[in-house]
Parts: sequence; structure tokens; C-alpha cells
Amino acid sequence: MTNGDDDAEPDETDGASGEGEELGVEDFEARLDEAEDTLDAAETEADLDAVEETLSAIEDDLADADLPEPDEDEDDPQEALEDRLSDLRDGVDEQRGPYVEDVAEQIETAAGTVSETRWTDDGEEEVIAAVEAFGEAVAEHVDVNGAGDVQAASEALTAASNVVADLDLDPDDDSEAIASLLDAAETLADDIEAAEAFDDLSVRAKLRYEGFYEVIEGEHRKDFPPELNAVLSWEHRYKQSRDPDDIEQILLALDLMDSEFMEENILDAFERVGPPEAFDPVHQRAQRRDKQAIRALGKIGDERAVETLADFLDGDPALQRVTLRALGEIGSTEATQAVANCLADDNDSVRSSAARSLGLIGDTRAIDPLADVLADDDADDARASAAWALNQIGTERAKEIAAEYADDRAYVVQVEAEKAAGV
Repeated sequence: MTNGDDDAEPDETDGASGEGEELGVEDFEARLDEAEDTLDAAETEADLDAVEETLSAIEDDLADADLPEPDEDEDDPQEALEDRLSDLRDGVDEQRGPYVEDVAEQIETAAGTVSETRWTDDGEEEVIAAVEAFGEAVAEHVDVNGAGDVQAASEALTAASNVVADLDLDPDDDSEAIASLLDAAETLADDIEAAEAFDDLSVRAKLRYEGFYEVIEGEHRKDFPPELNAVLSWEHRYKQSRDPDDIEQILLALDLMDSEFMEENILDAFERVGPPEAFDPVHQRAQRRDKQAIRALGKIGDERAVETLADFLDGDPALQRVTLRALGEIGSTEATQAVANCLADDNDSVRSSAARSLGLIGDTRAIDPLADVLADDDADDARASAAWALNQIGTERAKEIAAEYADDRAYVVQVEAEKAAGV
């Protein structure tokens, strides 16, 4: 774009410096002022292209300029000029368009939101209505097929986005049409944002929506909060039916409720019934060395927990004992060596728990180390546990080893040894 009469001689400093000319701060400020005025007057994409070229020329000259260094307490003039140049570039970008591509992108984003969001029943109706209203608003340019459900609504919007992207609309000549399409797309986005999604509900509303409270409808137990009453009722149903859907209701409460009280009670329920469906959330909590979750993992009995639990067999004796019990209940021979290592622990109760865990696992490789405990351990409880474990393993050799201690000095050992001897 030019400034002034079209027949005027071009000014060598307009857009670029003269050859060999040293430009100062005031020169650059004047050129930026002129570029700003040109930007304010720009009406077409070609006008904006011209401003862009001017700014590029100024940027090149500024990079080559030898501007004076600022004093210590002064601002850097080159930095200030670069900031202003950047602001003008942003201004060019803001004035460009809108383009049909912008409209198509916004419609496609709306389609993704519709398909990826979980809507309530009311929300689905609102989304479908929003798509239908959008279709009416853009009917002159694109046919948005009616949507009977949210999946169809998303597909209709994706198809509309593709059609809009292919429209032959010029950003200058057809600016009003593009602006109208963009306005309709923005209204669509706002309407979809306002529709009721599942995540918009309160925790209790989400639970109610999922039918969590249906199991206690008609009951009037006031001794527990309704959420705990529901958990206990779902647990009772699961015991009778082993229906995974009953556990899913409890898992929903565990996921949604930010309550230590409810988490403890839900883990208690899982410890009582050991549902395999609960493995993932319980395992996640057990990885934080949560003893309650570790106990529940033992009841669930999933061998995937063995590697995690084996890492807890050192340090805190209380954690070791809980973990050993859980590994025994899982019963995987993959844990045999890690558990057997605990037979040498300094803590008597840990050695005793390790022996019982080996008995529950039932791996015959544990017979010899259990025999050593029975023969040499200083703690009678640990020896008694070793005798019990040999009984649990139950092979002829294991029972014979245990039976040798039927006359042991320690009564607790005698009792287990006599069981092995069939006394």
C-alpha cells in the first residue's frame, strides 16, 4: 500500500533503508508509526500483505542497525523497537480473516466435544437442539442433516465441517458470509458448552444418575450415611450373585467420593468379598504401601500384585507382616523366594508370618528352609508356624519333618507336629 499520491516518487526509506544509510532510533520509530497508520487503514488481505512486507523490511534493517548501547539505568531502545514490531505483527494477524478454514475448524472442534463428552439425558437433548439450530443458521451454505442422537449429531457436524472447508468464499469479497458462518459456529460452541454433561453434576447427583442409591430405596436405616448403606447393600448382593455390576457400583463410589471414611469402608468391603473387578484401584492404592489395600489385594488374589508386594518385604515389620499374609493368600509360587528370604529376618513375628505365608503358597521348594526354621529358630512361635506351614504343604516328606517334633519342648510346636503325625 502507498501513502500519498500514486504518482509521487517513492521514498527510499519507506519500507527499507537507503543503501549505506545509518538508521537511528528515531528513523525506526517513524517507520513503525507509518506502518501502524497503514495497518489502521487496511481493508483487504492485499493491504495486510503490504503491511507485512513493510514490517519484514523494518525487521531486517533493525537486525543490521548499529544502535547506541543504553546507559545502565536506561531501557534498551532496540528491545523496545522489537517489541513494537512484534505488536504490529500481532495486529496484522488479528485483522486477517475470518476464513472458511477457521469456521471449519471450530465446527470440527464442536463435533469432537459432542462425541467425547458424556452427556446426561437432558444434556443430550440440549446438544441435539444446538446442532439443529446451527443447521438452520447455516442452511444457505451447508445442509446439516438432522440428528437423532449425540453420535449422529457429531457425525453431522464433521460432515458440515468438511463442506464448509471446501466452500469457495473469498475473505474480502465474501467477508459477510464468512462472518455469518463463524457467528453460527461460535453460537454452536456456546450452546454445547452450556449443555449438561455428566461431569457437571454433583457427586451425589452422579451417583443417583448411575442408580447407586436404587439398592436402598424404601429402606430407612439411619445408623449409616446413605452412601455407606448403599455400599453395604451392593456388597451383600455381590456375595449372593457375584455379579460384576454390583461391584461396579461400589467402584463408582470409590472413584467419585473424596472421603477417607468412605474409602476405608469400601476397602473393608473389598477385603471381605475379594472382587477381581476391584483389582486396579486397589492395586493403585497398595502401591502407596496402604496396609488396608494390601490386605484387600490378598483377598482378591490376583497374581499381578506379586511384583508390587515383593518390594514391601523389608523395613517396617507391620508392613512386612501384612504383605506376607497377602502374598500367601494370593498363593503364587513367584513369591516363594522373596517370602523365604524373610525367614532370616531379625523380627520374630516377621519370621513367623513368612513361614505361614509359605504354607499358604504351598510350594515344595519351601520345605527345606521351613525345616531349618523348625530346627534352629530361637522363637517358638516362628517354629510353630514352620510346622503349620509344612502341614499345609502336605507332602509326605513335609509331614514327616513336622511330625518329628511331636515331643517338642514347646507346646505350640507339639500341637502342629501332632497334626502332621495324625495324633
